[in-house]
Amino acid sequence: MEPIAFSYNEIHKTVQDLAQRVAASDYNPEVIVAIGSGGYIPARIIKTFLGLPIYTVGISLYLEDHTTLPNPKKIQWIDEVEQKLQGRRILLVDEVDDSRTTLEYCIRELLAHDPAAMAVAVLHNKNKLKRGTIPAEVEHYWVGRELDDIWVKYPWDADDIDAQDEAAKRKLLAI
Repeated sequence: MEPIAFSYNEIHKTVQDLAQRVAASDYNPEVIVAIGSGGYIPARIIKTFLGLPIYTVGISLYLEDHTTLPNPKKIQWIDEVEQKLQGRRILLVDEVDDSRTTLEYCIRELLAHDPAAMAVAVLHNKNKLKRGTIPAEVEHYWVGRELDDIWVKYPWDADDIDAQDEAAKRKLLAI
């Protein structure tokens, strides 16, 4: 199965819509936490629209060869996390909700630092059986776009951005 490709333009518009829905809600986040590496760019675009500070965490569920690890592992974490997140309203951002294990792991780690509230925004959700769950403490879960269970090729992972854009155009023409 060929992966589905997205252009930066498509990503930007999807994240803009997400940010507008967050802004229109009753949630009012105070900080963004981006899950790296895929959540960095969507989080930065959300910052454009919401004007919030971004903190980043690095969580990995895959090895370089795309082999899945048994459990997510921390690669990078927020310095002085308790001081920066305790009592604050967090918007956790990632690019894709695939198996949900990375999201659940990160949410539980952040909840251990006593935030005032937690919400999640993902660029894409794959419609499939999830191994992880969204804890009940999460007040909102926003999705930019629902997808079938297919491999997604994001522009920030492209070796050849022109080929990425062409693949994204072919996808749009097929819809």
